[in-house]
Amino acid sequence: MTFDSRTCQTTVFEALLEARSRHGGSKLAVEDADRQRLTYDRLILGSLVLGSKLTAGTGRGETVGVLLPNVAGMAVTFFALNAFGRVPAILNFTAGQRNVVSAAKTALLHTVVTARRFIEAAKLEPIIAALEKTEIAPGKRVRIVYLEDIRAGIGALDKALGFLRSKYAKSFHRSQGGRADTPGVVLFTSGTEGHPKGVVLTNANLVANARQMFAHAGGAFTPADIVINPLPMFHSFGLTAGTIMPIVSGMQVVLYPTPLHYRQIPKLVRDKKATVLFATDTFLLGYARAADPGDLATMRFVVAGAERVKDHTRKLWQQIGTEILEGYGATECAPVIACNLPGSNRPGTVGRVLPEMEVALEPVEGIETGGRLKVRGPNVMAGYVFAEHPGVVRAPPEGWHDTGDIVDIDDDGFIAIKGRAKRFAKIGGEMVSLAAVETLASNTWPDGQHVVVNLPDERKGEQLILLTDVASAEKDVLLEHARRHGFPELWVPRHILVVATIPVLGSGKIDLPAAAALVRQARPLL
Repeated sequence: MTFDSRTCQTTVFEALLEARSRHGGSKLAVEDADRQRLTYDRLILGSLVLGSKLTAGTGRGETVGVLLPNVAGMAVTFFALNAFGRVPAILNFTAGQRNVVSAAKTALLHTVVTARRFIEAAKLEPIIAALEKTEIAPGKRVRIVYLEDIRAGIGALDKALGFLRSKYAKSFHRSQGGRADTPGVVLFTSGTEGHPKGVVLTNANLVANARQMFAHAGGAFTPADIVINPLPMFHSFGLTAGTIMPIVSGMQVVLYPTPLHYRQIPKLVRDKKATVLFATDTFLLGYARAADPGDLATMRFVVAGAERVKDHTRKLWQQIGTEILEGYGATECAPVIACNLPGSNRPGTVGRVLPEMEVALEPVEGIETGGRLKVRGPNVMAGYVFAEHPGVVRAPPEGWHDTGDIVDIDDDGFIAIKGRAKRFAKIGGEMVSLAAVETLASNTWPDGQHVVVNLPDERKGEQLILLTDVASAEKDVLLEHARRHGFPELWVPRHILVVATIPVLGSGKIDLPAAAALVRQARPLL
């Protein structure tokens, strides 16, 4: 399949309709852990029936908050809002009360959709209480809408109207203001450097990235594949790669509400005979360790993103007989920028860029090869919404997104990530990548989780502290490993801090601010 961005001037709901036409309305599209099964016909009908009730009291083009886990109801809610010309803003329920409230203010969310069952199970009552007290406009607070109440109010007339609308769904959708260039979703950064920023992705951005991925795969994905997606949809990897791309490409998606169930997910893979898995290195390591023999036997390959894949993780999956395809992306790019492929897989890189993406490298002082990566393409966001200017979209300059990552690109176009520009330390006048030091620690203790924090140092400018969950970790062992394998001694952290667990975000990435806080607290004892 070739990719042409001109064919992506459509909405996500229209892409769903096209998938039904191509693959048949009776084909299974979505299933969840509660065994809720939705064919394309049922997903579209459910979206039109639910959307009519869900959008009552909202206006066309309005941004509506969504606070739900990976269940079939989440998929229906997303497509329902899109079908009726509303913009889902997916809230990160693991981000804490402060960040959720800040996101609601930033995106001007007058309405937030959730479910009582979820709120009770996840113990999110304090967040709901805080949202209900949040004033979005003078005298107007956030309204909480529960899916249970919406469903209870759906009658025979609503179902009949939804059925009628499904017969001319594309025309109805367009009558609701659905256009390719309008926002398709608002996602939020983690808020690690202040308040969360809203990332506005248009319908065309989402459809383009889904089709870029499918075309880039060059036949690796087929409609016969069954995809397991345990990644939350508030994370762009879980939304576009794990949900939208498979659905609009004719693949069945099995949603699971949390990636943290290391024993249950391999059992689900076995039960569903799943063939593709989207996850992060942290989660892939957990699944490979917890799986019983045969649990993961049907898995053709896994696609890893959001963090670097460790050699140990890759070896464990090779023993299972499954290839890890490491990719790279950013929320601002909907999110996938590059990915390795079967038959063209170079460990240590994140593969080649997706079709119709431009790349530029900006020189960085102290970095001899490569540079700071900037990208432009049909999947690059409409812009940011900042907490200081709620509801105002700031477009990237001339369409270029500065990833903030230092990368090197070889002659064959494979991208190697050296690290975040902000995750380099200057020690004795030399630039040291914290990610490279973490790789050194991972090679020394493959079974552990490691993160490096840099702190000011009076003599050398900065010093490195290794945070690890390996109880036996000692600096002398790390230093000996570095010498034996030709790593500079400068890379060896001054101190090692052992902790019970490394803090992790809901997306699977290491929580760097929390890790830094642990180091600062322990610094007087080091």
